[in-house]
Amino acid sequence: MSAAAQRRTNRLVRTLAVAGTGVAVLTLPLLGATAASAATPAATTVSTTPAGYPNNLDGWIRESLAIMKEKAIPGTYNGIYRNVIRESSGNPNAINLWDSNAAKGIPSKGLLQVIDPTFNAYHVAGTSFNVYDPVANITAACNYAAKRYGSIDNVFGAY
Repeated sequence: MSAAAQRRTNRLVRTLAVAGTGVAVLTLPLLGATAASAATPAATTVSTTPAGYPNNLDGWIRESLAIMKEKAIPGTYNGIYRNVIRESSGNPNAINLWDSNAAKGIPSKGLLQVIDPTFNAYHVAGTSFNVYDPVANITAACNYAAKRYGSIDNVFGAY
């Protein structure tokens, strides 16, 4: 690397360090590259659900919506996402051990914080019987919300 290029690199690192360590860390892989051909992207594998959706919140919601469409259960991506974030912050293993349901021995579980009796009553055929399964949890909760409120889109608080 030429002296001028080294000075530019050093200046870039100092500038980014002032902007924040997180940004500097993101740029570190660029410092060793002298040409575009020097950096080869690493092969990455994306985890998917058995149905082929990404194994993350976006994929779980989209897979649930596909099942809901087949079963005529109303709901939208935004309605599901809003409620998931409020109920569990997107953690499929969330469990509420402090509310009135928990005090009765039936804590709310999963992405949409469903209690076991509700999950069992509103379980949707073709999904897992595990309340912590993200797609089963979303789909059962949306089925319940559809029967009680018309749609998960109409739920804006604990339900």
